[in-house]
Amino acid sequence: MALTSHAQLGETGRTTGFHLPQAAHPWKIFTDAGYAIDLVSPRGGRPPMDGADVTDSVQMAFLDDASVSEQLASTRRPAEVTPSDYEAILFVGGHGAMWDLPGDAALARVTRDVYEAGGVVAAVSHGAAALVDVRLSDNSRLIDGKRLTAFTNAEEEAVGLASVVPFLLRSRLEERGGRHTAVSHFEANVVVDGRLVTGQNPASAAGVGRATVAVLAQLSGWAAV
Repeated sequence: MALTSHAQLGETGRTTGFHLPQAAHPWKIFTDAGYAIDLVSPRGGRPPMDGADVTDSVQMAFLDDASVSEQLASTRRPAEVTPSDYEAILFVGGHGAMWDLPGDAALARVTRDVYEAGGVVAAVSHGAAALVDVRLSDNSRLIDGKRLTAFTNAEEEAVGLASVVPFLLRSRLEERGGRHTAVSHFEANVVVDGRLVTGQNPASAAGVGRATVAVLAQLSGWAAV
């Protein structure tokens, strides 16, 4: 699971980071399905966190988990990751992702290698920003021609950050050849195209987890939970 290292929300003076619910809910689904989870961030170390809800038992379980707690204290950098160790990579959302996930060459290489080895690439909400610059070994874009979804321009406007983020995510994904589909603002929406799994917004986080497990199950020939 890849988390942003970016903590500043543009020039607003507000902080941002990875959105905790978007990490915790897929993590719960992955671990319940028997997968071990490692965390990575562009700069390594402790990534900034946003959106914590202490009334959400899943978020609290994520933070209380011994392995998660240890990793959050010092995440690895992409260059320290061996892609062949992993069956999937999930890009967690949060506005910080818009600044540092695109253009991270090491993270793009990990993504390419996981995908080309037959693994799953998944993203929730702003986490899809990581996909805009990923190219495969033949220099084609991973998302070119693929159905996907991500935080929409209209949703960005609705939260008042359309002029704050460095680019509008839906527009950029479409410029890169992605076939973006959306539902109403802030409603859950998960799109699966082969081994690419994407979710539109935070409400889609658990659905992305379930869909990723389902795709992995199909690839390995066992029944998903």
